[in-house]
Amino acid sequence: MGHAAQLLSLDPSDAPLRLAVLASGSGSNFQALVEALRNEPRLQVVLLIVNRPGCGAQQRAEQLNVPCQLIDHTRFDSREAVDAAVVQALKNAAVELVVMAGWMRIVTPALIGPFQGRLLNIHPSLLPSFRGMHAIRQALAAGVSHTGCTVHEVVEDVDAGPVLGQQAVAIEAGDDEASLSARIHIAEHQLLPAVVIEKGLSLLSHRTQG
Repeated sequence: MGHAAQLLSLDPSDAPLRLAVLASGSGSNFQALVEALRNEPRLQVVLLIVNRPGCGAQQRAEQLNVPCQLIDHTRFDSREAVDAAVVQALKNAAVELVVMAGWMRIVTPALIGPFQGRLLNIHPSLLPSFRGMHAIRQALAAGVSHTGCTVHEVVEDVDAGPVLGQQAVAIEAGDDEASLSARIHIAEHQLLPAVVIEKGLSLLSHRTQG
């Protein structure tokens, strides 16, 4: 069989699952995920989308050789319009699984619908406790002994989707937002890749069976 015939005979189901990451800030979770997937060739981050020009995530994408697209939310009239632009970028890149890793925006059905069950978010608390913004501040104010991080599917209610994984972090005497946040970030860098790999391989299995 010639080389061209061999290429034509390749099964599309053998191709890696295509992931995208949405990020607004430093991009440390994005980098942790990309580096973890170097040991998992069946999954590939093919796109980073950022909404803030010059953010740390954008710089990390350049260093990691991951294509990056800026969708500046300030240039749109509504959340729905932003999300529609995000969806178009994801479809253009044939993305199959989307990970919100520090995407500091509440998403709308315009994004949730097309990626139902394939849109994940990482949140810095043990959900359902301390939903929404300032979760670390909320945990400190509540005086609890532990908080942590959660990876969940995204639904219309904020931070209310099915939980896919959690990792607890103890709150130590003298902790402030900065010190507790630093330890939660370490936990996130472990949890997010593990959950994404599990979810991605599950989707890949279904794609192969289909």
